Amino acid sequence: MFLGLDCSTQSFSALIIDASKGTIIHEASVNFEGDLPHYQTSSGFVHGDSPGEVFSDPLMWVEALDLLLARLVESGADLSSIQAISGSGQQHATVYLNDRFHSTLADLQSTSCLKDQLSPCLSRPLSPIWMDSSTSDECEEIASAIGGNEELCQRTGSIAVERFSGAQIRRFSKLSPDAWNDTATVHLNSSFLASVLAGKSVSIDHGDGAGMNLLNLSSGNWDADVLQATAPSLADKLPSPAPASTIAGNISPYFVEKYGFNPEAKVALWSGDNPCSLVGMGAASPGKMVISLGTSYTLFAAMEKPLTDPSGFGHVFGNPCGAFMSLICFSEGALALEKLRSELDITWDEFSDAALSSESSPIRSLLDKQFSDMKTRSTWMGETPSTIYVTGGASQNPGICQTIANIFNAKVQRMSTNASASLGAAMRAAHATGNFSLDDLENKFTVPESASTITPHSETVKNYQNL
Repeated sequence: MFLGLDCSTQSFSALIIDASKGTIIHEASVNFEGDLPHYQTSSGFVHGDSPGEVFSDPLMWVEALDLLLARLVESGADLSSIQAISGSGQQHATVYLNDRFHSTLADLQSTSCLKDQLSPCLSRPLSPIWMDSSTSDECEEIASAIGGNEELCQRTGSIAVERFSGAQIRRFSKLSPDAWNDTATVHLNSSFLASVLAGKSVSIDHGDGAGMNLLNLSSGNWDADVLQATAPSLADKLPSPAPASTIAGNISPYFVEKYGFNPEAKVALWSGDNPCSLVGMGAASPGKMVISLGTSYTLFAAMEKPLTDPSGFGHVFGNPCGAFMSLICFSEGALALEKLRSELDITWDEFSDAALSSESSPIRSLLDKQFSDMKTRSTWMGETPSTIYVTGGASQNPGICQTIANIFNAKVQRMSTNASASLGAAMRAAHATGNFSLDDLENKFTVPESASTITPHSETVKNYQNL
């Protein structure tokens, strides 16, 4: 049995798999806003005093972890059968800890909760998350110090991005120098929670670490020049980076005593939600592409080499199963569809019928524009997928899926899972033990919905290629 955890923006979820049988045994979830209302969040976050500031409370995450594991036990889950654990964390969120963190982790008491024990360890009470857009000045300062965004992109896989960790760290070090001096360790959401589980401060994995604008993709280590351009003494405050398959150690006695885990259960490094979703969608190997059709669209795929986007729109992260992955975000994807459908005052079935029609219409024009742009913006990846996996609410629309198939000239398959991040984390835990191959796990857990394959129409493909 293997446990996958996912600390996302709005919730903390758990999924237990039987890797031998290929079955999901238990699932549980904690909703931050609904289950922990005393943090007064809206969808799991709070706004700061300055424009663009968006935060979450790391104590909310650890309180949710205690509650989540208690719910698993209450549901009848035998946590003593868990062989290994890994997790997924919302990318870019940073946690700032003082010099008490290490000793506190080593001496966690099962008679007290995580929140009360870890509260004195924070040098900054709130964590800026991926939604934070307050760091425009810091992005310009970092890029300028490195020689421009093109150079930064070549080194780290991305131009300086407001939502990424490097700019967030710089802003904190500038605005709160005393608190920055009190900070002994800077963790990500993912590595912070992995450290809590392991009872010691652990490495930041390459997948999530590459979303910091600090990791040199060529060396797999922190880029010394970028660290110096970001904040004073940052090199001394960051845990070392490591492959996501690294076993950090055995689970902390806290969880053994409190929830009945096997003391020999292993903790594999956590990764970011997008890298874990790549695994959970069955696309960790090159040749497959994932398009998530949510509020914003995201496109991601495995890459053999860290090719970077010269226009700065795409990002390169580490693939948790080795090599690299690309990611491009297209804002307001499904929101644009909903706005048009509402303005036309039609049902989603009527929308889909218009999408399947070859006749010119506002719907046809919008979809052609969205996905032609998506294909154009992804050519830098150097990957020509034979299969595209789609997920998210709009993936249930046949017309949208047919448009993707025709424009990309690839098969499109819908995936049944709605928990790709926690499933990917559980699969990664099994893979990290060395007892299960990635191919075996994908064949068992990432099977597309039956009869969901959509093939491109050859004549329509030619029309798009001519355009």
